Amino acid sequence: MDTRTPDLFTPENGDDAAPIESYASQAYLGYAVSTVKSRALPEIADGLKPVQRRILYAMGDAGTAGFAKCARYVGEVLGKYHPHGDSSTYEALVHLAQPFSMRYPLIDGQGNFGSRDGDSAAAYRYTEARLSRYAELMLAEIGEGTVDFAKNYDGKFEEPVLLPARLPFGLLNGSFGIPVGFSTRIPSHNLKEVAAAAAHVIRHARAKLDNVLEILPGPDFPGGAQLISPAEEIRQAYESGRGSIALRARWSVEPLARGQWRIVVSELPHGVSCRQVLEEIEALANPRPSTGKKEVNQEQKRLKQFVLDQVETVRDESDRKSKLRLVIEPRSSRQNAAETMAALMVHTSLETRYAVNMTWLGLDGLPETKGIVDILREWGEWRVNTVRRRTQHRLDKCEARLHIVLGRLLAFVRIDEIIKLIRGAEDQGDAKAKMQAKWKFTERQAEDIVNIRLGQLTRLDGVKLNDERKSLEADRKGLKEILGDDKALRKLVVKELDEDAKKYGDVRRTLIKPAERAQVEHTVVEEPLTVILSQKGWIRARTGHNLELATLTFKDGDGLLQALECRTTDPVIALAASGKSYTLDAAALPTGRGDGAPVNTLVNSSSDDIVWIGCGDPQRQLLMNSSAGLGFVCKLGDLVSKTRQGKDFMSVGEGARAQAPAPLAGGKFVAVLSSDARLLLFALDEVPVRANGGVGVQLIALPTGITLASAAPSDGKSLAVSGMRRKNRATLTLNAQQLGAHLGRRAQRGKLCDASLRPDRIDP
Repeated sequence: MDTRTPDLFTPENGDDAAPIESYASQAYLGYAVSTVKSRALPEIADGLKPVQRRILYAMGDAGTAGFAKCARYVGEVLGKYHPHGDSSTYEALVHLAQPFSMRYPLIDGQGNFGSRDGDSAAAYRYTEARLSRYAELMLAEIGEGTVDFAKNYDGKFEEPVLLPARLPFGLLNGSFGIPVGFSTRIPSHNLKEVAAAAAHVIRHARAKLDNVLEILPGPDFPGGAQLISPAEEIRQAYESGRGSIALRARWSVEPLARGQWRIVVSELPHGVSCRQVLEEIEALANPRPSTGKKEVNQEQKRLKQFVLDQVETVRDESDRKSKLRLVIEPRSSRQNAAETMAALMVHTSLETRYAVNMTWLGLDGLPETKGIVDILREWGEWRVNTVRRRTQHRLDKCEARLHIVLGRLLAFVRIDEIIKLIRGAEDQGDAKAKMQAKWKFTERQAEDIVNIRLGQLTRLDGVKLNDERKSLEADRKGLKEILGDDKALRKLVVKELDEDAKKYGDVRRTLIKPAERAQVEHTVVEEPLTVILSQKGWIRARTGHNLELATLTFKDGDGLLQALECRTTDPVIALAASGKSYTLDAAALPTGRGDGAPVNTLVNSSSDDIVWIGCGDPQRQLLMNSSAGLGFVCKLGDLVSKTRQGKDFMSVGEGARAQAPAPLAGGKFVAVLSSDARLLLFALDEVPVRANGGVGVQLIALPTGITLASAAPSDGKSLAVSGMRRKNRATLTLNAQQLGAHLGRRAQRGKLCDASLRPDRIDP
């Protein structure tokens, strides 16, 4: 008995087993293509994903005039077109009915269809739905030969490959999806503006972006709000199909009795809910320590105090019947409402950015990110082709009907003879054959005549038939003219766009008004300040200069590393041993008689050691250096960081540390000292300037186990080398003649200055 496990990847022909990597790669590739083309990306033609298209078609095909249970529609979609989970299908149906998600909902919902606060819809056995008036624009032409049909998953039914959308619904309602390797986030737009822009592009084959933006200035979201991005930022997003736009809540001051007032937020940025804003304000008022921290940092404490000083209460007074209403009551009526809202916008989602990524499945079936002009042009060509197919379908029907009418007119002239012939025929086939042979009826005309009931045949009205013939001939002529003239066809498409815009369009909801991003200005009284950094990275500030540093106290095992005199309005730059630089607000540093706070709690840093702090003229030059003997020249302003995450400025190798920079106040030379008491003096011009930081160049050659002890500028006339000699602190002063012996080129080994000294510092 063979107990071996069969190899599932061994081909039947006996060839070597296929590698599992190849099998997995092919399987995953198939899955990826499926998610891109059959699930997550919308088609540029009708703006729908497959499940949305199937839901609308199934609802239209069901033929129900009023509301029907959503469970019925979900079952119809699953059974005929979409063999996936019922929950995902119902979620897609709910999304199409939510007025806060869709700018122009394609489904009218009755019952609980969720809320913008994230509340889920009721189960599909409770809710009801019907197609909305906007769905007419999707399905009105479905039976007029406008789109192709394909077999469903089991081959028993047919479903449309696309819906004949009369407007570019992908732009009207937007879309969001994340398939494998792609993502899309298309904002919604105003119907009138999109229709006008599409008409412009159809009329002008070489339409320019600037002309389109005059008609379609920006997105129009369901919840309104204000678009504050400058015109150039919007233009960039529409030109490339990718970008970011800034949205801001709309609010007003509501006066109350006795001079009191409150702020009422009536519109929020798209995707932001009242619950989210309430939670963010609560997090500011009651902050929690960051992961791995035992207490909140100074910035969190400052924000907490600010919120408690500015805001009394915040509550959501929205309901299903009224519009959104978020009420913010101030602590005092003497506050400035604009300043309060600016602070809340900075730290909450009352002001946010919307990432634009207009990736579609084009008419060629391939995913691509497209600019707004290319989108409108491609949709316009598809719509023109759709109207051409519709016109051809109508022409075929018109000619088929005209053919029948001509046959009936011919029969009307010989009605008695035809009746006699039909009565004398053996069957319908015999009657058709005799009519075709005697009077040149076509087979289709003859079949129509013999299928007419005798009573109806005797009552044929020649006048009415002749009028219908004239009408059909006129229709045929008009349809042929449209099909034969591309300009006439495009003119018809533009005319229909204008008609649909008038019938279905509405006013813009999102206000487009460029404005500066909200900022919080802190009024700080300028006064002298001394910043004190301990050896273990604790920082504090004391008012005034020329402090008695000997009177300062520190925690056990800690001591003074650096004292920096500055002003309360100065930014304080901190350099970490990893080479990262951070920028601190001098006025926000902890004061009082305590030990201060770890620098790491004031910035988003790990347990990184702080080796130096600095402030002053941003143009002041510094000699950056590391224990590995590398360095470069930069300006103090180059180290400034705009975020709490800091700035990766100096790259240090594994096992090395950044060291305190040396101010280049004067001197034409650089003096560098190794830990084994070797001193090297070389020209400052040999050190490159690196405004963006980096690794730097070798200042002094260091053998394994030896580090750079100190670096400083020098005028070449005198230099003091300090360190430990035995158990005492000692300083070796070198004059110009002695320094000459150490003069060389950058990256040399240097010469020994004192074998008994363990140096750690150079003073010019």
